[in-house]
Amino acid sequence: MIVGNGVAGLWALAAHARPKLRVAPLWWLTIAAQVATFLQAIVGVAHMNVDGVEPTEFHVLYGFSALVAVGVLYAYRAQLVEKQYLLYGCGGLFIMGLGLRELALVG
Repeated sequence: MIVGNGVAGLWALAAHARPKLRVAPLWWLTIAAQVATFLQAIVGVAHMNVDGVEPTEFHVLYGFSALVAVGVLYAYRAQLVEKQYLLYGCGGLFIMGLGLRELALVG
């Protein structure tokens, strides 16, 4: 989730500056990274419920914020079509940052 969103974010920012990088695999990577965000949240909730694990302070907040960020990116894609690469670039890096923060809390 962290690596996927980071790579997709950097690629989208590069594609914003260089149109040659605007290729379909960028969107496949972006979709995969965002689906991974939801899968990680689902697995985390299942782990908490099945094993009775208590999350660390703010861990759930960062996870939920990542899910909301994916939703916000999707919601604004039509309004910001001329800046979609900038939107998804910054959004991917933001989600990556949330994942890194979650990882720091667990570690």
